[in-house]
Amino acid sequence: MLSARLSLLPLLIASATAFAQTPAMQPDIPAKFESVIPNADYVKRAVMIPMRDGVKLYTVIVIPKGAQHAPMMLSRTPYNAERRAVRSASPHMANALPEGDDQFVANGYIRIYQDVRGKYHSEGEYVMTRPVRGPLNATAVDHSTDAWDTIDWLVKNVPESNGKVGMVGSSYDGFTVLMALADPHPALKAAVPMSPMVDGWRGDDWFHNGAFRMPNIHYFASQNEARGAGEPIATGVYDDYDAYLRAGSANGFAKQYGLADLPYMRKLIEHPVYDKYWQEQALDRILGARPLKVPTMTVVGRWDQEDIYGAYAVYAALEPKDKANDMNYLAVGPWRHSGVNYEGSSLGALKFTGDTAAEFRRDYMLPFFNQYLKDGAPKADTPPVLSYETGTNAWRRLQRWPAAPAAKAVYLEPGFKLDFAKPAAKNSYDEYVSDPAKPVPFVPRPVRASDGNVWRPWLVSDQRSYADRPDVVAYVSEPLKAPLHIAGQPIVNLYAATSGTDADWVVKLIDVYPDEMANQPELGGYQLGIAMDIFRGRYRDSLEHPSAIPANKVERYRFALPNADHVFLPGHRVMVQIQSSWFPLYDRNPQTYVSNIFLAKPGDYQKATQRIYHGAGAESAIELPVVQ
Repeated sequence: MLSARLSLLPLLIASATAFAQTPAMQPDIPAKFESVIPNADYVKRAVMIPMRDGVKLYTVIVIPKGAQHAPMMLSRTPYNAERRAVRSASPHMANALPEGDDQFVANGYIRIYQDVRGKYHSEGEYVMTRPVRGPLNATAVDHSTDAWDTIDWLVKNVPESNGKVGMVGSSYDGFTVLMALADPHPALKAAVPMSPMVDGWRGDDWFHNGAFRMPNIHYFASQNEARGAGEPIATGVYDDYDAYLRAGSANGFAKQYGLADLPYMRKLIEHPVYDKYWQEQALDRILGARPLKVPTMTVVGRWDQEDIYGAYAVYAALEPKDKANDMNYLAVGPWRHSGVNYEGSSLGALKFTGDTAAEFRRDYMLPFFNQYLKDGAPKADTPPVLSYETGTNAWRRLQRWPAAPAAKAVYLEPGFKLDFAKPAAKNSYDEYVSDPAKPVPFVPRPVRASDGNVWRPWLVSDQRSYADRPDVVAYVSEPLKAPLHIAGQPIVNLYAATSGTDADWVVKLIDVYPDEMANQPELGGYQLGIAMDIFRGRYRDSLEHPSAIPANKVERYRFALPNADHVFLPGHRVMVQIQSSWFPLYDRNPQTYVSNIFLAKPGDYQKATQRIYHGAGAESAIELPVVQ
């Protein structure tokens, strides 16, 4: 009996050892842990890719299980690659990755997201829209070299790939695509920059024609306070209109919340004019001066509320280099900013003929990439310009943009009329008083610019809320008897005078719907913005060297509105609205000339009487790119 007990003793000792308890104070977060996704149809790897200066960039690589000779699709982002690569926790790659990746997943692409240097898990220092190597960047690295080094590592270290890389991305991620094209790696075979940041002063993100976009201060806080996401600004004010107005200038608002000391905010304040700081960062200029080596399809939304300028500027800069019309492409859909990557059957009150974004990704973007990235793929039937014609709601295949190089002027007339015939009256004008204490809002109050439901569709919001304000003048045509199709940039030719010494001119080209719309009653009388923008009067003679406006003197202001491809249908009317503030989308013009509006003092803000002229010799007009 004793011998039997002794024979069990080693087993009991072994059992006790095998099931030893974990110490109570053992740390519960291991140094390294990888979760297991049973039955996943993909493999995910997180790697640190070394750059030429020794900095390592965090990169997430998602590979279809069993992939061989697969193409790679790269995006470089400041918005957290780890989160960008996950839409939902799923064993299925199609559900795990973002909606805009649907066609890449369905066609066996390896999908790669990378944190740019200095953000989230990547090493190095972050510089907002880091300039190319040159006068503004004396270091050996920029986004072009980082993209090169990343692609070089990928083709050597991802055995499941075929060694071919495409790049895609929207907004800042579109900017990094364009930066990669400044000096592209040979393995970069095709690129699709979407809604890219191109020129932050002329018309993307930070300024439009010199007027500063106030909501950007919130962006600077989220982007520049930390390597990760910064804290939201706690204004304690529900209506952004009130929060910004009480702070005074843009710098006053930034100082109130401790943001004026952020380096990028200081850079903006120090460079309010279109000087070398902005000119040497403008990517259309940079790329236009370099060889076109990579087939590029630049994509933008018709109503892009953030980066409506840059895509067209890049296309125009590259087009002279595309002698065979087979390297430089432009695609424009009826979308908001980055809307190409989401559901695209509607925008605000507008309804389209289907999910236009999904159609584009499936029918145009995927074949374009496949042609250059997939082994043995057929040549894509990619039109040089693909444009969604609004009004008729149809995709159009065009040979070039603009489609209507000739202009037809529509004139402001006495009696607040709009007509294609020149006005005959002399010394004719309308006037309004612009009061900086009561600026015109850009959406109905309360203004919630941080609310995506307000911000994303605001460019298609009904403009009739402003047509009857005493500080807005509106000119409208008779109902059209035939379709009026415009395809290009409307050009403002405004003759105006101000009792102040500076002024903003906001001009809106609008499609006024008939009073009744049986199929969609809420569109009855709707005033749809087709092309709307602001121009800061001090820049009328020079964007780099502003000057005061002579008080009460008629001056000519000539500037372009955003591109449009729109048909004003029979029964609709054409309207032009003009005002001198658009708040708090843009900072207020004091209407007295100061050297730097960021630093304007409360006493600088003064009422001014604005006169819009439409008599003979001062014929204010909008030159429309009319398709004959």
